[in-house]
Amino acid sequence: MIVQACLNGARASDFHPRLPLEPEDMAQDSALCIAAGAAELHLHPRGTEGNESLVAVDDTILAVRRTCPGTLIGVSTGAWIENDENRTRACIAQWRELPDYASVNLSEHDAPAVMGLLRHRGVGIEAGLASIADAERFVKLPGHSQVFRVLIEIEEQALGVARQVADDIAAVLNRAGLRRPILLHGVDATVWPFVELAHQRRWSTRVGLEDDKHLKDGTIATDNAALVANAVNIFRGTSAD
Repeated sequence: MIVQACLNGARASDFHPRLPLEPEDMAQDSALCIAAGAAELHLHPRGTEGNESLVAVDDTILAVRRTCPGTLIGVSTGAWIENDENRTRACIAQWRELPDYASVNLSEHDAPAVMGLLRHRGVGIEAGLASIADAERFVKLPGHSQVFRVLIEIEEQALGVARQVADDIAAVLNRAGLRRPILLHGVDATVWPFVELAHQRRWSTRVGLEDDKHLKDGTIATDNAALVANAVNIFRGTSAD
């Protein structure tokens, strides 16, 4: 069970004044999150114009490793980043500073090819499942039992529906006999209920400005480190409410 810090995602610069977009800003923010109790980092590197970029992975990973040596660092391979399957794979093939793992969304057409390329490059795979269909597709893929971790990521905002989808995904994994670590996270309205659910089920979780800017009590967090500290307190059983 760990708390992962997801620093920025696809959020626009005006989402929060402390949203880190430059490599050095991500590096400094990462160090603060690790000090607050995060065990890992999930980043969306940005290009020169502030857009998400797989080309920018090298500079970002290098900067973060300077401030957080020994910490596992992951990135997204979302198809929307480069908006071209061939370019996505070409960027991954050219990485010089390899992340420890990369998230792959099983809802995307090219997911199996991206997973194969990551394996070839020695990068761990965080298999992103957002639906029952994603889970069923995943457990049919060769090598699915060798992924670094399964990421159950639910975008549905109605908590009851979101929880049911998460339960249904977990059921597919159980029927397949999959025994890999699970990280559960919600977005916006479901972030904190899912942090608590992950704690109850002894799964990992993540928090950060990629998923929401509010603390559990509804106030706006000062930064990513404050969100991490709030989640870590829940995992330690020291939450103040």
